Amino acid sequence: MSAPVCLRGWAPPERGPPRRSMAAPRAPESIYNLLPRLEERPVKPPRYVSTFRPSVKHEIEKSKAQWKTMGPAKVEVPSPKNFLQKHSKEPKLPERKKEQDSRKMPALSVPRKTDHPLMGIQSKKNFINANAVAAIMGLAKKPQPIYVDRRQGDKHLLETSGLVPKYVKKKDYGIIPKYVTQRNKEIKRAQKEHEAYVLESLRKRAMKRLSDEERSSLLQVHILI
Repeated sequence: MSAPVCLRGWAPPERGPPRRSMAAPRAPESIYNLLPRLEERPVKPPRYVSTFRPSVKHEIEKSKAQWKTMGPAKVEVPSPKNFLQKHSKEPKLPERKKEQDSRKMPALSVPRKTDHPLMGIQSKKNFINANAVAAIMGLAKKPQPIYVDRRQGDKHLLETSGLVPKYVKKKDYGIIPKYVTQRNKEIKRAQKEHEAYVLESLRKRAMKRLSDEERSSLLQVHILI
């Protein structure tokens, strides 16, 4: 047997039903197709024109003549001498006024060269004994309360930690605020007004109950009619 030969670009012929032609479908033959037909063009709606167009056109033409000479008529032309100069549009500070008090020098906190300290003043106070007495008689400083979360942890202030029941011990703790009570009163008042309005409207629409005398009189009137 001979070895199979591979041909590049060769494909076996397709097998199947014959293909249909892709031509456009034709209209069925009819004698009416021979008659000439008129082309129907869509009618465009009329163009919108504003009712204020004549007045606007009149105003534009009226004010247009003033601007034909590069500006309104009867306007003074700027002089060529008043040309734009350098730094002319920068803000200018007001002139400094000379005051009589400006000659006086301000009081200095630093001593001058001519000033001499007071000499020969001595004190007989024993500062060592005074400091010792103040330390003995003075009140001891209270340490700030702190807390530590663990044995080797950092120290933190106890007051700002939230562990101290500071808000529970307030005077107004557990009391309803004033604005809440006022709001509740307003809601109740509005509810009462609404209920009264509904009852009044129902009372007006309700049917009136007649007494026996009024009923009998109305029946007699109807019978007479």
